[in-house]
Amino acid sequence: MRQDFLPFTRPAITESDIHAVVDVLRSGWITNGPKNQELEQGICELTGSKYAIALSSATAGMHLLLKAMKIGPGDEVITPSMTWVSMVNMIVLAGATPVFCDVDKDTMLVTPESVKQAITPRTRLIVPVHFAGAPCDLDGIRAVAGAIPVVEDAAHALGTYYKGRHVGQGNSAIYSLHAIKNVTAGEGGIFCTDDKELADEIRLMKFHGIKVDAFDRENRGRAPQAEVFEPGFKYNLTDMQAALAASQLQRVVNINRKRQELAMRYRELLADVPGVQPLSDPAGYGFTHAWHLFIVRVTADDITRDVFMSELKKRNIGTGLHFRCAHLQRYYREVMGFKAGMLPNTEFNSDRICSLPLFPDMKREDVDDVAAVIREVLAH
Repeated sequence: MRQDFLPFTRPAITESDIHAVVDVLRSGWITNGPKNQELEQGICELTGSKYAIALSSATAGMHLLLKAMKIGPGDEVITPSMTWVSMVNMIVLAGATPVFCDVDKDTMLVTPESVKQAITPRTRLIVPVHFAGAPCDLDGIRAVAGAIPVVEDAAHALGTYYKGRHVGQGNSAIYSLHAIKNVTAGEGGIFCTDDKELADEIRLMKFHGIKVDAFDRENRGRAPQAEVFEPGFKYNLTDMQAALAASQLQRVVNINRKRQELAMRYRELLADVPGVQPLSDPAGYGFTHAWHLFIVRVTADDITRDVFMSELKKRNIGTGLHFRCAHLQRYYREVMGFKAGMLPNTEFNSDRICSLPLFPDMKREDVDDVAAVIREVLAH
């Protein structure tokens, strides 16, 4: 058994990252400022989007999107249930109705067919999720969406490409900079779009509805008391956080390459292990996987997923669960009336998925240890 505990994830913080944050602390300007602008520019260069707005979280981006689109009571938003609950919560808090579409059983990605089945005359927005770092079939989803806006939940997908172009191109997309993501600010998010009007509205609402922030006033000679154009929120990112993310963004290609190497080693070692089944790659289109997560499904008859995770922990292997399906969480069952059996592929995976350790500082030998422990647990 391993002598030291291998966590499910660990942020890949380098000395250059630390120095970037320290430089901000020494600069005297620690809130929204030049590092935010540097991060936004870097994100635009990576993704090909025209506009990027740094925010305090991806959830903030979801909230602001719904407000900007004036989505509310009587409106429906299509999204998978196999996702973190933030988007679903924001839809409900806006007074709208979440409409869940099922996922492919083996990729856990929404499909054009499942999206099409969920569309009604009340559909105002479609939010596909690029799960674990793999892209959905965007062209297919756009085709069935028609005039309905598509905004991509790309929280897992910084560095994910679809048919040779970064996800989000031609649509709007929301990225996460949470602590476990491939590029982190500790907490944070990015809203990207080619729509200038939408970008301006998101930027306005992120900071109290004031059209100019403190950094702009300082450097452009603005009056210290700017006016509120419409009620807004406090969703800006600090420069301390932006400096960390901007520093990491310079290494995102290498970070994702290392994650891919580890993922391929997992696939090699687990290919002939009965009782665990990794996710499959999407078929029918070219893609580059960001490998935010390496997920297996525990399919053995004599052990549950929760027991499997517990047994790995006893052997010093950490795991994660991404995610329990949203439609069967307590509020959505008891208050909104969602029931088991509505989304069979989603529910199959929700009961069985487990995220194995995957982070850039892992070594090949760590993956070998995880695979060996899995074989041992399943054998017993």
